[in-house]
Amino acid sequence: MTARTTAIDALVRVEDGAYAHVVLPAMLSQTNLDDRDRAFTTDLVYGTVREQRRIDDLLARVLKRPVRRLDPPVRAALRLGAYQLLHDTPPHAAVDSTVDAVGARSPRARGFVNANLRALTRLPRPWPEPHDDAVALSYPDWLVARLREALGAEDARAALVAMNEPAAVTLRPDPRQVTATALADELRAAGAEVEAGRLVRDAVVVRGTGDPGRVPAVREGRATPQDQGSQAVVAALAPQPGERVVDLAAAPGGKATAIAERVGASGVVLALDVDAGRVRMIDGARHRIGLPHLFPVVADGRRPPLVERTFDRVLLDAPCSGLGVLRRRPDARWRLRPEVVDELAALQRDLLAAAAPLVRPGGVLVYSVCTLTPEETLGIDDWAATALADFAALAAPGAPWRPHGRGALLLPQDAGTDGMYVLALQSRSGAGTPREARAGHAETSGSRG
Repeated sequence: MTARTTAIDALVRVEDGAYAHVVLPAMLSQTNLDDRDRAFTTDLVYGTVREQRRIDDLLARVLKRPVRRLDPPVRAALRLGAYQLLHDTPPHAAVDSTVDAVGARSPRARGFVNANLRALTRLPRPWPEPHDDAVALSYPDWLVARLREALGAEDARAALVAMNEPAAVTLRPDPRQVTATALADELRAAGAEVEAGRLVRDAVVVRGTGDPGRVPAVREGRATPQDQGSQAVVAALAPQPGERVVDLAAAPGGKATAIAERVGASGVVLALDVDAGRVRMIDGARHRIGLPHLFPVVADGRRPPLVERTFDRVLLDAPCSGLGVLRRRPDARWRLRPEVVDELAALQRDLLAAAAPLVRPGGVLVYSVCTLTPEETLGIDDWAATALADFAALAAPGAPWRPHGRGALLLPQDAGTDGMYVLALQSRSGAGTPREARAGHAETSGSRG
């Protein structure tokens, strides 16, 4: 089993409906590939999926039949070889190794794949560039048009370019166990490249570690992989020691565990999710980190089985279209359909309507999504201004967040993070008590990273 045979198998499974970020780690765990080859396989799969439209446009210049009519292993091998050629892999390595890899799975395909990849190597350099941005940047037409309308042409293009860059691993140190400085020193001693977060002060951005799950600090529960954008949402929620907090759509648990670290053993965190399998992921993270005061619960956030007006803080990190996380979910751009955005906005309104009654007088409700569409950001804010009239907006995070309605938008290009939207609301009843005044100040300063 080589990196390229694994990559071809993974590409076939992703095209058949598997999620790249789920299926690839599972496949890698069943191989004997070392860390370097695992990283290489991950780049091959994510890069090929990410640049699929650009690759198919290039292949169309040499193929005598449409790419979509090829057998899946052949299509995967051609895309894989073309991706390597586009990224300056020497032709003998890109072509010969890919032909060997597909031959191991489909011997009859060797000649066809070899002939067409060699035809690619004979195209003039630099590579022919598509005139259409959607093809050149490898996104669906509707998605490019939607972001241009929402953000303007310049910001939309910058976001699309940023989301084509592979995401670095970012770790969140558990403040109960290790400081960001100590974690950074430990990682450097192990040979990794480390830098401080640009958005969240205590975030540790690391390169050269391979699978983050194999990093000792992660394995031992002293740190958790989590993008700075997600860490900043927890900073906007600003949970305080001893508070009662509920996360209504918590899986896979990154924000719930971060909240539990902040409230400490004297607090309580409930982490709800409707999917029992994903709730088991939260439970696994709870045990890995050591958070006995975090309680995973299988429940529908639209009908939470909880007592109203009893929580200091409520987080709704709602299911969304995910346009802000395409750099780490490259296959999502090909799955998403435009009509789903309106369906998700309706679900977000239902969840937010169910979340509001849980907040105690003077408590805080935070709505967040990892997307950039107006329907799921400004549209939800407009709806909440009327439907949740008992709540007042708290100060939005400052730069690099951008004001967006009463909340704030974080574009991927602004801090090298996922794209996020956050809106923090406070129950008017009882607002302004000394405890909440202190918490509100912590929320504003903390969310600025």
